[in-house]
Amino acid sequence: MTTPEDQSPRPPATPSNDRVYRSPAGIAGGVLLLGLIGWLGIDAIVAGHGRTPWLALATLILLVPLVVAFTLRPAVYAGENRLRVRNPFRVIVLPWGEIAGLRSGYSNEVVAKDGTKYQLWAIPVSLRARKKANRQEARARARQAAEREGKGGGGRGRGGFGGFGGFGGADASAADGGPARAETDKVMDEVRALWESREKEETAQGEVTVRWAWEIVGPAVAGAVVLGILLIVG
Repeated sequence: MTTPEDQSPRPPATPSNDRVYRSPAGIAGGVLLLGLIGWLGIDAIVAGHGRTPWLALATLILLVPLVVAFTLRPAVYAGENRLRVRNPFRVIVLPWGEIAGLRSGYSNEVVAKDGTKYQLWAIPVSLRARKKANRQEARARARQAAEREGKGGGGRGRGGFGGFGGFGGADASAADGGPARAETDKVMDEVRALWESREKEETAQGEVTVRWAWEIVGPAVAGAVVLGILLIVG
C-alpha cells in the first residue's frame, strides 16, 4: 500500500487513505471454515429430526460470528494521524502520539503510553518465516565473507575477476533492500517508521479509544445461551 500524498489541511485520515494490513492465510482459512460449517449446519437443519435442526441452528449462530471474528475481521489500519486496530472483539484507535512502542516477539503488539498492550491479530508472527529469513541472511553473510576473502587472497592478476564475483553478492543484497526479513517483520518495520515520522505531529495527538464489537459478541452470546438451554432441556 502506498503512503497517502500530502495535501492541503484536512480532517484526520479516513479509512480510504489508510494502509490496510490483513492476514491472507487467516482470510483463506476463515472462508474454508465458514463453507464447511455452513454446509454441515444447513444439512442438519434441512435433513435433521427432532431437536437436531434447533441444535444445528444454535451452533451456527454461535460458531459463525466466532469464525468471522478470528479470521475475516482482524485488520490494522495505519493512517496519517492514528493507528486503528480491529481485533476479534474490539476496535482500538490509538493516535500516533499516544503510542509508546511497537513490539515483535511471539506476537506483534502496540503499547500505549499508559502501558496497555494491544495485540495485532491481523499481523501474526510466523516463527518459521522468521527462521527462514535468518538462514537466508546467514547464507548471504557467508557468501559476502567468502567473496571478500577471494578478493584479498586471489592472485594479483585476478583482481577484475574478484570484482565481478562480488557483484552478485553484496550488491545484490543491497538491491534487495538490506537484511532478509520475514514478511510480518517488514510490515512492523513499515508501521514503526510511520509512527516515528508522525508521533510529534499536532494532528496525531488525542486519546486512545476502545470499542467492543457487539455485532460479534451479541450473536455469539445468544447462540451460546440458546445452545446451552437446548442441551439442558434435552
